[in-house]
Amino acid sequence: MIYDEKMNERIAELKGKDNLIILGIESSCDETSVAVVINGQKVLSNVVSTQIPIHAQYGGVVPEIASRNHINNISFVYKQALADAGICEKDIDAVAVTYGPGLVGALLVGLNYAKGLAYGLGVPLIPVNHIAGHICANFIDFPELKPPFVCLIVSGGHTAIVLQKSYAEHELFGSTLDDAVGESFDKVARVLGLKYPGGPMVDKLAKDGQNNITFCKSHNFDNYFDCSYSGLKTAVINYVNHCKQKNEEYNINDVCKSFECQAFDDLIEKTITACKQSGQNKIALAGGVAANSYLREQITLRAEKENIKVYFPQMSLCGDNAAMIASAGFFKLKYGDVKSNISINAQPTIPLDSNKSFLAK
Repeated sequence: MIYDEKMNERIAELKGKDNLIILGIESSCDETSVAVVINGQKVLSNVVSTQIPIHAQYGGVVPEIASRNHINNISFVYKQALADAGICEKDIDAVAVTYGPGLVGALLVGLNYAKGLAYGLGVPLIPVNHIAGHICANFIDFPELKPPFVCLIVSGGHTAIVLQKSYAEHELFGSTLDDAVGESFDKVARVLGLKYPGGPMVDKLAKDGQNNITFCKSHNFDNYFDCSYSGLKTAVINYVNHCKQKNEEYNINDVCKSFECQAFDDLIEKTITACKQSGQNKIALAGGVAANSYLREQITLRAEKENIKVYFPQMSLCGDNAAMIASAGFFKLKYGDVKSNISINAQPTIPLDSNKSFLAK
């Protein structure tokens, strides 16, 4: 296409530009967000329109409802982001957008809006892996953070430990073999009758609980760095249901605390081991579950014993937001092998492959 040919030429020009203004768009789940970021680190605006009150009545995200609300919100959020940033459309150098993973209908809203915007403005479209965005949230809060470092990815859809070798290359140590840690938090919260979103509620109740319930034994995997949450999640659900069937009381705070400890303790130790084996002294956390207070506290304490520095984004950047997508778009443009493809489609699932970069793809 003529557009793609022109944008490939433009991308080559932008790689040498000193200050790049990237507009980011995020709509992978239930947050409609648009942000303006300079050089991947200076946030001029980061507008997030949440649908939590809407989905709370259903106990979780309803994909069709999420898609419809993205359609209703995205134009308003875009205009607000430009106004907050104090820029005009002509100032935008490129549009970065989440193309996956996520809910396909929700992704399509943001992706198609970004395509129309990029085409209309005559600027490159940069498709961003949502997980790359979560990693790059750290670059916004910590300009001094540079690869290589070990990254612990903890979200509703992914749990993995990677070595970020450079801005364009990573190595996968291990990942979950079934459910993600964030998904297990949501299911445990639901069986406990907690309101959506369940993760923060479990974290809050766990503060007043004791780690006095063993739900299941630790697994020994062929790859030490792999993990599993299906069994733990099921064990907690069975424990609660058993108590209900027997009309036995259980301490919800203790259930939350015991689950939280068993969900994170092994993962923390594996992350520390990955850091030591790879000769690194930096760990970055990425994903919505990085907001968990127990995880933040315990990984920091454990890392201090090994003289390892831990980075985790501020709370507003842990959840889904467009600033992290704009940041990832910048680093992908500067260091990745970016080719314009205006026909790119949404991808609801993207595997975490070893020795492939989130940014270069």
